[in-house]
Order: sequence, then structure tokens, then C-alpha cells
Amino acid sequence: MEKHLIALDLDGTLLNNDKIISKRTIETLKAVREQGHIVMIATGRPYRVSKQFYQQLELNTPIVNMNGAYIHHPLDQNWDHMHSPLPKDVALDIIDTSTEIGVQNIMAEIMDQVFINKESEHIFNQFFLEGLEQPAKIGDLKNTLTGDPSSLLVHPYEEGVNQIRQILEERHTSVIDHRKWGAPFHVIEIIRSGLHKAIGVKKVAEEYGIPQHRVIAFGDEDNDFEMIDYAGVGVAMANGIEELKSLAKEVTLTNHDDGVAQFIEEYLNIKTPLISQD
Repeated sequence: MEKHLIALDLDGTLLNNDKIISKRTIETLKAVREQGHIVMIATGRPYRVSKQFYQQLELNTPIVNMNGAYIHHPLDQNWDHMHSPLPKDVALDIIDTSTEIGVQNIMAEIMDQVFINKESEHIFNQFFLEGLEQPAKIGDLKNTLTGDPSSLLVHPYEEGVNQIRQILEERHTSVIDHRKWGAPFHVIEIIRSGLHKAIGVKKVAEEYGIPQHRVIAFGDEDNDFEMIDYAGVGVAMANGIEELKSLAKEVTLTNHDDGVAQFIEEYLNIKTPLISQD
């Protein structure tokens, strides 16, 4: 048997519209691992909000978090992890610029430490404050930020999104990459330039001795471009953006129709029992 590495994005890919992994997908990934294939997660989420899915799948592999800013092995502290943060001075300049323009909030993360510019009852609470081992530090980031952040999240008013992105391009294009979250969330995510999920997937593939043509990657959004392009078998979800579907070698069913399981079962000839979703 030729061993494959299967790299999985979470939101819009592995997770269905209810933000859970379906029973069928769990059984398929269990079966594929029993055959000796390697399964890993590659996500824009920090580890604390991807940990539950890592544990649910009973994985024992490295994970790519924050779109490649943090690549690590949750079960092996001696693994050669990679943390590639933004320089703090660049982060502070971006914070100043965003504050001048006027934004709803700004959040910085140093791996799993969270710093929020002001108390938030909205988007940052919803997505990023669960699973914290220590409380988020709330207050002016120019005073509270203690080091180089893994990522910055800027939550502008809808009408200010393009202005901020244009300024980021003009001032910092050589040192940062930024992307806008999909609707309805008007959030700009900023990480160090040159980072992406494919860096971590390639590192893991090499560690397991899996050649590029036997890497299967699944994604749906613009932060999956490099990973889908790198993989020998890059698979876009039917619910994914059109640019990714054009780039991908394959397109599977939507995330809510078990697209990941469907493709793996067919491509690797995986047999799993029929699973009731009730």
C-alpha cells in the first residue's frame, strides 16, 4: 500500500454547516488511518479552537494553526515546531493605523495568549475566547501586548475594510500577508509575510516520507490556495470559492454533504459501514 498524507481544513471543509464533524466523516477518517494513511489538520484557527476536533479524531500528528504561523505537535513537545510571528513594531504600527481610521476592535494572539483592545461582546468572543488557559488581556494593545504576535485580527466597520487593506498594502506589503474573512464577518486577518498552510503540510509530508504526489489536501477558501496547489491531489469543496475550484485538481461535494468522506472513500477505496446521521 502506498501511504498518503491527508491534510484537512476545518471551517467549510471538514466541519459541516453545524460546525461539527459528521459521523460518516469520522468513520471514514478512522478507516483510512487504520489502513496506514496519515491524517492532519491545517487551519486558520488557533490551536485552542481546533483542539476539540484533533482530539475527536484521535489524531497523533502535527497540526498547522493560524494559517502556518504556528506549526506544532500537540502530543510531542520535543517536535521541531515552527512559530513565525509578526515583528512587534510592525504590529504596533498597524494598530496605530487602524485606531486612527476607526475600527470596532483589534485582537492580537501570541500562540494561545489573547490580547484584545477593548471589551467585546461580538465576533472575537464568539470565535476566539473559548478554550483559553489564561484570561484574555483587555486594554490598549500598545500597552498590553507583551511580544511578537502570531497574528492580528482587525474588525473594522464594513465601510472601512477596503481602506485598511489598501493602507496595509502600501505600508507593509513586504512584511505581512492579509486576508478578509468571508461574509458576514468583516475581519482582516494579518500574519507575517510568506506564511501559509502548505509550509506545514510539506514539513509533515517530508517527516513521514510521503512524496508530494501522494499528498491529498481539502479546502474551501483563499487561505487554502497554496496548500491545494502544493498537494499532488488538491481537492476543493463544492461550496468553496470559484478561484479555488479553478486551481484544484478535483472538486468534491459540499462540506454539508460529506464531501471529504465521499472523496476519500472513492479515491482510496475505503469501505465504511453505512452511518445514520440521526
